[in-house]
Amino acid sequence: MYKAEIIVTLRPSILDPQGKAAHHALGELGFQSIGQVRIGKFIELEIEAADAAAAERIARDAADKLLANPVMEDYRIVLHELSTT
Repeated sequence: MYKAEIIVTLRPSILDPQGKAAHHALGELGFQSIGQVRIGKFIELEIEAADAAAAERIARDAADKLLANPVMEDYRIVLHELSTT
């Protein structure tokens, strides 16, 4: 059993109004040293697979087909093997 963490972010060329609003609010709260804010998604999947390569293929397929918009978003996958205890 594996846990895939999928981190989805907007591509750098895509405007991020949610990140801009958060940046403004943080500035109002006194966080003047923060230069830029980008908002993304964090998704966890538990995957039953024979090995890490198969689990990564499943996670990548899920991200490509549903979890990330390939026109606007990039993603990366972090895979962890879950203990069987």
